[in-house]
Amino acid sequence: MNVHIISDMEGVAGIVRPEQTLGGHEMYDEGRKLYTEEINAAVRGAKAAGAKEIVVMDHHGAGKGWSFNSLVPDLLDPACEFVVQSTWTQYTEFLEAGCDACLLVGMHAMAGTPDGVLNHTVSGREWFNLRFNGVPVGESAINAAMCGNWDCPVLLVTGDEAACREAEALLGDGLTSVAVKKGIGSRAARNLTPILAREVIEEGARNALKDLKAVEPYDPGRPAEIEVDFMHTGEIEKYRGRSGVEITGTRSIVVRAEDWWTAWRSLFLEPSLP
Repeated sequence: MNVHIISDMEGVAGIVRPEQTLGGHEMYDEGRKLYTEEINAAVRGAKAAGAKEIVVMDHHGAGKGWSFNSLVPDLLDPACEFVVQSTWTQYTEFLEAGCDACLLVGMHAMAGTPDGVLNHTVSGREWFNLRFNGVPVGESAINAAMCGNWDCPVLLVTGDEAACREAEALLGDGLTSVAVKKGIGSRAARNLTPILAREVIEEGARNALKDLKAVEPYDPGRPAEIEVDFMHTGEIEKYRGRSGVEITGTRSIVVRAEDWWTAWRSLFLEPSLP
């Protein structure tokens, strides 16, 4: 069994402040350690469930040289390998080769979720709303859609209660979700202790992998339409003239394609034109 673990920082127990997630801040070192140990818990659970190959991919943009490289390599469980990518959703080789399941660790809720700790979608400074075929979505949906493009289901989501609720609504009752904290606004939470959080994540990963058919691979629909509303009017300039991107408002764009992955590549992975 091959298992992909895709991780983010904001949904980790004990992380409630932006400074714990941004490279260069004094509190970031604490956040990195908390983050890595929750990833390790998922690795242990996957290994106990029979996973033979486990690949971890950090999708947290911490800024500076830490973006997509926030975990602490020296602390990682040796049962996994890890990927350092240059941009989010760049690495797909493991999925293309055939992956049985994905576990999402440390997820946060979409922008505008009142009880979502550090809630945002892709970029808290740039993106306001994201919709797949008219459905408002967050980052769990992006990861699930990427995995689903290669028929890989997301079986586990960990994070705060809001992130778990969002993922359950998207992926259905078969999803295993593990809430490690409850939001009290966007920058406060009631947390499980890190030790307990790791225990329940390990158990959740082990249980989730008992049934690889519990969740269908996620497909937002075909043909696919991705809409983005930005915070500011200037953001659309990055997309003006880009193939497949239509500017629909003073701070809104839409991308249409036959399938989600093609649309996403046009939106997110194609270099901006000068």
